[in-house]
Amino acid sequence: MSIRDTVPTKRAILSVSDKTGLVDFGRGLAARGFELVSTGGTARTLTDAGLPVVNVSDVTGFPEMMDGRVKTLHPLIHGGILARRDHPEDLALASAHGIGLVDLVVVNLYPFVETAARPGIAFPDLVEQIDIGGPSLVRAAAKNFGDVLVVVNPGDYLSVIEALDAADGPSQAFRFSLAQRAFAHTGAYDTAIASTLGEYQSEGRGFTRPAPSGLVTPGHLVIEAPKLRDLRYGENPHQSAAWYATTPATGLGNPRILQGKELSFTNLLDLDAAARIVLEFEEPAAAVIKHTNPCGVATGETLAEAYVRAREADALAAFGGIVGLSHPIDAATATTLVSTFIEAVVAPGVSDDARAILEAKPNMRVVVADTRSLRGGAASLRRDVRSILGAVLVQERDVVTEAHQPWPLDGLRVVTRRQPTAAEWQGMRFAWRVMAHVKSNTVIFTDAVRTLAIGAGQMSRVDAVKVAAAKATRWHTLETNPLVGSVAASDAFFPFRDGLDAVAAAGATAVVQPGGSMRDAEVVAAADEQGLAMVFTGRRHFRH
Repeated sequence: MSIRDTVPTKRAILSVSDKTGLVDFGRGLAARGFELVSTGGTARTLTDAGLPVVNVSDVTGFPEMMDGRVKTLHPLIHGGILARRDHPEDLALASAHGIGLVDLVVVNLYPFVETAARPGIAFPDLVEQIDIGGPSLVRAAAKNFGDVLVVVNPGDYLSVIEALDAADGPSQAFRFSLAQRAFAHTGAYDTAIASTLGEYQSEGRGFTRPAPSGLVTPGHLVIEAPKLRDLRYGENPHQSAAWYATTPATGLGNPRILQGKELSFTNLLDLDAAARIVLEFEEPAAAVIKHTNPCGVATGETLAEAYVRAREADALAAFGGIVGLSHPIDAATATTLVSTFIEAVVAPGVSDDARAILEAKPNMRVVVADTRSLRGGAASLRRDVRSILGAVLVQERDVVTEAHQPWPLDGLRVVTRRQPTAAEWQGMRFAWRVMAHVKSNTVIFTDAVRTLAIGAGQMSRVDAVKVAAAKATRWHTLETNPLVGSVAASDAFFPFRDGLDAVAAAGATAVVQPGGSMRDAEVVAAADEQGLAMVFTGRRHFRH
């Protein structure tokens, strides 16, 4: 009697690219009476481990062909998966055609994403990583989830064994949860293919993938974002919210939450704002955030020094703030963090000594997210996506690349009679990197290592200066005006000289701005009258 004439009591089909835990899972299935049906490398792995395996070609009567492109696409396979156990007609047809019923399908797909990420990958090699039979098996099993268990993640192997051992077998809810994950798996796979192929261009008889000079905007936007967790609430307690990670997971899409209360939507917005600011700095840097705007930003010789400077820039506003740090938290920094009340902190790492200190504040949320690879507009996080009513907007992520090298720098124009001093150049570069992350309209005042006053989100540039100056004189405990001798940065040009006059009156001696106003000459003349040095960058940094 051939295998095609045999209908096993329980049958599992296994075909996986990720062979993590495969042998132990195969042993567990065999011990529970499953016949193992497999293909190619999966079959070899199981056979080498001493497990009895039936090759798919022995079930179908056809050999694997076309370099493995065709192996499981056959009615004797898919009929066994799709046959409904509560439909007598399906079972009669299966019996009449010698179709063995399948109870379990274990599949994960060709590593398309990993292949696409390889530098210089040839287009034909990429195409060969487009799995056809695997998604078909998964979708068939997931469609018939009431009768067939479908497993796409090795992390589910143990729970499947436990469900098989339950008194009543796998529950309907468990089967459905596996099917949901299976459809998400194939959906993510198709999304990756569509996104990657959208980056290629047809040239003659070949295909090329140009190095992106800006944002790639495909005809259809596809976003794969597996759910990380539900959030405490949204912007307000009456709003539900959840946290998703884009693919490939990086930054705040690949976090470790070490401690603290549940995160809310607003916590994560603030953590993101903090992480984006410190990403502009290679030296130790800290940012304290409230409502997505910085209360204070600073650099230092050490991370602890940077944090103290950032906190003291506006100590009142910093109370209950969100902190972003550029480097892993050490013990000294942890000690300063727990000395005052903050809601949450994000950093690329935490030392063991620091973690023990942070645990003294168990409600403080500590999030580890290493974003350093994303500095400078990395291709893996080139796109910013925002929703509006009934639509989605996509833009290239704003990165202050013109300030990633010491100033003065080619491309910057000194437009006043007076040249900036070396200290003013350092201060303007610092201010320009921070200013780009403050809600527009904004004017900020800094020295070379810390913010002194921030005028955020005002309807006019004059108001932004007034807000900053008022905060500086109100909250700083200096006997003299803390803005005297400072530098100022404006995210967009001054449309009239009144904004520049207000900057000078506040005490700044140098100002950096994009330039480009119809009244630039008037603004430059005002700076010359006030004895200011002024630099045009030629690049605006609005943030809405």
